[in-house]
Amino acid sequence: MKLAAIDIGSNAVRLLICNVLQKKNKKISLNKELLVRAPIRLGEQSFLDGEIFENKIVLLSKACSAFKNLMEIYGVEHFKAFATSAMREAKNHKKIVDRIESETGVAIDVVPGTKEAEIIYFAFSDLLANQMHDTFLNIDVGGGSTEFVVFHNGKVVENKSFKIGTLRVLNDIVEEETWEEMKVWLSKLNQTYDNIYGLGSGGNIVKIHKLFFNNPNEAIIPSTLKQIQKELDSYTVRERMINYDIKADRADVIAPAAKIFNNVLDWANIKRLFVPKIGLSDGIIREVYNDYLREKGKM
Repeated sequence: MKLAAIDIGSNAVRLLICNVLQKKNKKISLNKELLVRAPIRLGEQSFLDGEIFENKIVLLSKACSAFKNLMEIYGVEHFKAFATSAMREAKNHKKIVDRIESETGVAIDVVPGTKEAEIIYFAFSDLLANQMHDTFLNIDVGGGSTEFVVFHNGKVVENKSFKIGTLRVLNDIVEEETWEEMKVWLSKLNQTYDNIYGLGSGGNIVKIHKLFFNNPNEAIIPSTLKQIQKELDSYTVRERMINYDIKADRADVIAPAAKIFNNVLDWANIKRLFVPKIGLSDGIIREVYNDYLREKGKM
C-alpha cells in the first residue's frame, strides 16, 4: 500500500510517499517513491515575529494543495501532516491549521517537541532492533529546534527538545542560557552512559555527509566535523552555493547546523556520528501505518 507523510518544518515543507510492505516477521519495508521539498521557511516569521503572516500562509496552502494532488496521482491510501516548532510557536497557528484544512483538505497536527522526538524514534526502531547493548543518541537538527532521543539496550530511555535550530542560530536569537541548558543535559548523559554513539538526522547533516564523505556508511568523527565547520564558515552564502552546488536555503543554514552538531558531540563526548539518512518523515510514515492497522483492528 502507498502511504504519505507531510512534514511542515521551520525551514521547509516536505512530502514523502512510500510503498509500504509488511514482511513475514511483521516488520515493514519502506520503499520511497517520491520526496518533494518546498523551501517556505515558516520559521523566518514565527521565531522573529511570533506569528506567521499572509504571504507564508498562502505558500503553505499552495504546497499542501500540490501535495494533495500528487498523493492522488500516486494512489496514496493514507497520509498524515505534522507541523513542528515554527507552527507550534506561532500565536496564530490554530487559525492557520483551520484555514489550511478548509482550503486543501489537509488536516495538520501541530506536535510538541517530545512528540516529535517520539516520531523520530519510530523511524529508527528497526535500525536499532539488534543493537541491544549499546547507547545511541539521535540528534535531529531542524530550523527551530533540536530533538534528542536516547536509545539504551534497545529501548528509548529519554527524549528532550531544545529551542536551538539552524534558523535561530542564523538569526542570532538563541539565548545563552538555552545553550547552557543543552550543555548540562548532554554532560549528564555522558556521565550516565558509556561510549554513546551519535545518529544524525535532518537535511543539513545528510547534505554534509554527502558533500564531504565518499562512503555513505562512514561515521563522522568530531575532529573532521570541526574542520568542515571551519571550511563552511570561511565562505559566504553565495560562495557555498557555488563551491558545493547547493541551493540558497541550504547554503545559509548548513554552517549553523555544523555548529550545533559540533557542540552536541563535544558536550556528550560522542566519538562517532552515523548518518543513516532517516528522519521525521520516515517516522510519520510509520505512524500512518500504525493508524491504518488500528482502523482495521489489526493492532
